[in-house]
Amino acid sequence: MPIHFSWELTLGNERVSQTDFEALTAHNTPLLNLRGQWIELDPQQVRAAKRFLVERQSSGEMSLLQSIRMAQAYLNQFEDHTVKPGVTQDAEMPFLPSATSPDEMLPLEAVDVDGWLRLVLDHPRTQKQVTELSEPAGFVGELRPYQRRGVGWLAYLRRLGLGACLADDMGLGKTVQAIAMLLHERMVAAEPATAPEDASAAATAYLPALLICPTSVVANWRREVERFAPSLRILVHHGSGRLDGDAFVTTVAGSDVVITSYGTTRRDIDLLQQCAWSDLILDEAQNIKNPAAKQSQAVRRIVARNRVALTGTPVENHLTELWSVLEFLNPGYLGSHERFRQQFMIPIERYNDDDRARELRRLVQPFLLRRLKSDPTIISDLPEKNEMVVYCSLTQEQATLYENTVQEALAALDRADGIQRRGLVLSLLTRLKQICNHPAHYLKQEAPLRLRSGKLERLTEMLEEALSVGDHALIFTQFVEMGTLLQRHLIERLQTDVIFLHGGTSAPQRDRMVQAFQRDDGPAIFVLSLRAGGSGLNLTRANHVFHFDRWWNPAVENQATDRAFRIGQRRNVQVHKFVVAGTLEERINAILESKQSLAETIVGSGENWLTELNTDELREILTLRRETLDE
Repeated sequence: MPIHFSWELTLGNERVSQTDFEALTAHNTPLLNLRGQWIELDPQQVRAAKRFLVERQSSGEMSLLQSIRMAQAYLNQFEDHTVKPGVTQDAEMPFLPSATSPDEMLPLEAVDVDGWLRLVLDHPRTQKQVTELSEPAGFVGELRPYQRRGVGWLAYLRRLGLGACLADDMGLGKTVQAIAMLLHERMVAAEPATAPEDASAAATAYLPALLICPTSVVANWRREVERFAPSLRILVHHGSGRLDGDAFVTTVAGSDVVITSYGTTRRDIDLLQQCAWSDLILDEAQNIKNPAAKQSQAVRRIVARNRVALTGTPVENHLTELWSVLEFLNPGYLGSHERFRQQFMIPIERYNDDDRARELRRLVQPFLLRRLKSDPTIISDLPEKNEMVVYCSLTQEQATLYENTVQEALAALDRADGIQRRGLVLSLLTRLKQICNHPAHYLKQEAPLRLRSGKLERLTEMLEEALSVGDHALIFTQFVEMGTLLQRHLIERLQTDVIFLHGGTSAPQRDRMVQAFQRDDGPAIFVLSLRAGGSGLNLTRANHVFHFDRWWNPAVENQATDRAFRIGQRRNVQVHKFVVAGTLEERINAILESKQSLAETIVGSGENWLTELNTDELREILTLRRETLDE
């Protein structure tokens, strides 16, 4: 959708043509009388303007995406009137370079638009609500008001040919909004076109949509489409028996939605590129957070008229993840990765530059819709979520292992540097977490387990109390080995059925486990590894969530908690975050809580920052405080 534009120069408050400008500046005088006003000329800007007029056409066409980029960058000037030194800007930025010298910059004084484009550009600035779309024909169920707005927003950007990131909080129904959007577009295609963009949409609406998701939720997506949009024809392209060659292409032509996984996409990218797609939808889009990964590169190679990203965590650890998602949705909008790193990543992540953070939020605002469960205007019938830190003590065995491990590691760190040192720090963190969990976890033992871990004893006590009143629980651990120990121990101690889902669980087994837990007569305790079970599952039968060991990433932990705290939950959810007092767990928890406000704006948290600490700083965080031992 091309946008016609023309540049105009201003001297003072007066607009001048290119001919008049050249005539007025031909005398090279520092003062100029223009229509009764004396104007002081900056020689650098005069040179820049002349060069700009030579190098760039006075009129032409740009894309809608470029015009949005320019308008949003221009609006940023009202929050920050200064030009950051050393930042390279381009024609979409509020200062237009006409030379390689950063001193010769032309300020963009105004953006004037007419017609329908004014409404398009006005929307993100004024935060006007997008029109709600009611349930489309063929949709089985009822959308909540905020979901109708979400469907309307997706359809609105789709008509403009712009990619959209639906980043609603976990549990607010991103899946159902995407399904409703697909049904709505097929309904629109059956109606006469009233505008050029509608005709363009209708031309591709009957092409199939490709949905890419983690392997763990392929079956869930199939069930959700069958439930809410039974009229849509589904092809699941996954597993060893999936179609290939002409058989695949022919079957796709007779389908409405093709569901596949990220891993299958990487392997079958040449096959997927043979088909024409109306929509390319990424679920759990943080799976393309590494732009250099083969998986991310494969996804970006797929051609589709419309692109949608669904994720509750558009930024987990670094702003690179946000760039990667936006580059998938609207290629080139945020510039090259290197330019983005210089302009936003370094100032925000390294120097906590609030101005740059606000500028970035404004730039991504038109393409990112995020609503929170905590907002009462979004959803008022969701129960409360109560989060608490559960402080546990070390046993004497744990304390001895902990102290010995720390002292040996710190001595080794003094002799290491560079990548070797970072590797030693990460290895040390893993070992200390294992010791805090249970000595048997660290020592690779299977038994005995009782009375050797303060964490395990506290977990057992709390579960006994929860089960006695008919409650149900999820337990998250990042270690498969610890999950196995927990499952065996809890079965023996509590005399109840305990199921365990981890990365080695097959898709059919995973499906059976979820369905079993959700049944009224199902197991009361579900142990899950954080990576395998932290996303894509609906486990609303649980009203307790235990984080047995911590990932030290609020976004990832919140995503896991939202397996229970989501639409369909009827009871208040109690979230228990286990921390061993006096250890690195307590120290890191305190650091993260002090930085929580930053993590909730743009930047997440991870563990890599610990590798950059010097030995004295590490010693302060890791050294055990003996007064916290379990006597």
